[in-house]
This record gives sequence, structure tokens and C-alpha cells, in this order.
Amino acid sequence: MRSSALDAALVAIDAAFDGCTSPGETGCGRCHSPEETAYLRTPHVAVPMDVVRMYVYEVSDHFDDHAAAMRRLLPQAARAMADGSLEGIGWGAHGLSRVNWRSWPADQAAAVETFVHTWWQDVLATPEPPYPVEAVFETCASIARTVTPFLDGWADGPVADRHLATCADEWLYHLLSDFSPFDWWYDDSKDAAVADLRDWLSRHAAPRLRACGQPDLAIRSELLLLPYDERWAHPYWATASATN
Repeated sequence: MRSSALDAALVAIDAAFDGCTSPGETGCGRCHSPEETAYLRTPHVAVPMDVVRMYVYEVSDHFDDHAAAMRRLLPQAARAMADGSLEGIGWGAHGLSRVNWRSWPADQAAAVETFVHTWWQDVLATPEPPYPVEAVFETCASIARTVTPFLDGWADGPVADRHLATCADEWLYHLLSDFSPFDWWYDDSKDAAVADLRDWLSRHAAPRLRACGQPDLAIRSELLLLPYDERWAHPYWATASATN
């Protein structure tokens, strides 16, 4: 079940984007049929979910007005994100990460901001969310172009701690080798996001991981504080190899 906060955020999305269209949209004639493109020009008509998914993950140059197309799709797309029916979470760059939604009218920008933060909190509280937690994190953070509020808002508790362990295990695989764990984050804000994630894992997540019975993940998180060569020369690895 969705939280009441997420329900309210979806109502705000519906209100802010009601009747939005991309009135001059001609679409990509090679990739989109005229019938599919017509949905973007037509308000108050349900768009088939396979078309919503296609357009949400389509690259910007396939639209005459990508931002307008995203506004047209947002009410259905946000509900699909919340209920787990938007296939593609974790497999591609979400359209909202490719548009400057903060420049939209205040009510629309506020609705997007509230939705991504509330969706993240709802997922953190859900024992078995429909998407991988790390994929939701990347989607939210790439849309917001920052990881900070999603890390700072990581709730305490057994469910959120299990999700933290799952994400840390996934992220550390990349971060310990100085690679980015963010597959679908393309703009210049990614480097800052990776640095902020490294810092948060090593300084803030490590104590939580240790407290919730994940000492190996805690140690590996703390190793991020070391330079690359010192990190891999640390005695932990010899102990871990002997244990395994």
C-alpha cells in the first residue's frame, strides 16, 4: 500500500499537470507512429502504458519539445512509478533527468520535487518494493541532480537498514575501484554525486551498517576514506580472503 504522503504527492502531480500537452509535437517519424505522437498533442486522454514507457525513456532529440512531452506524460508516469508498473526503472535515463523541470511554473516544479522525495521515502519503508532500491535511488537522484537529500533523508529502522545494506553492497563494488555506480546519469552533476555518495557511505553509513549487523560492509565503506593503493593494501582484504 502507498503511504498517504505519496498519495497526496500524486494528487498534486495530477493537479499541476492536468491538461498539459505538447501542441506542436511531430515526433520522430522513424521511431514513433503518428498515433503515438498524437497522444502528446491531445489532453485528457489516457496514453497506453507501453507508449508512456517508450516516451519516458526516449532521448530528447526525438521530440520537438521534450519538456512539454514530459509534462503531458507525468500524471500517468508518476503513478506508474509509484505502483511499480513503469518498466525501465534502473535500465535507462528517466526523461525528467533530461529536462530543466525546475524552470517550470512553481506549482509544477514543486509537485515534481515533492513526488521524487516522497516516492523515495515510500520505497525505503516498503519491505519488498517493486523496483531495486538502488535503481529508485538513482532515478530520484538523477532527476534531482543531487544525492544529498536522499542520503540525508535515509530513514532509520529495520526495513530502511536492510535497503541500506543492499545498496551499499551494490555501490561499493564500483566505488572501491573508483568507478561510478550510476549507470544512467549523464550530466555534469554526476561527479559531485559520486563524491558525495563516497563521503556519506564512509562517514555516515558505516556506523549504521555496523550497528545493523553488517561489519564487512561497514569496513569496506570506511576504506573509501583511503587513497586507492592504500585501500587495496589494507589488511582487511587478507582477512576477508581467508574467511571466504
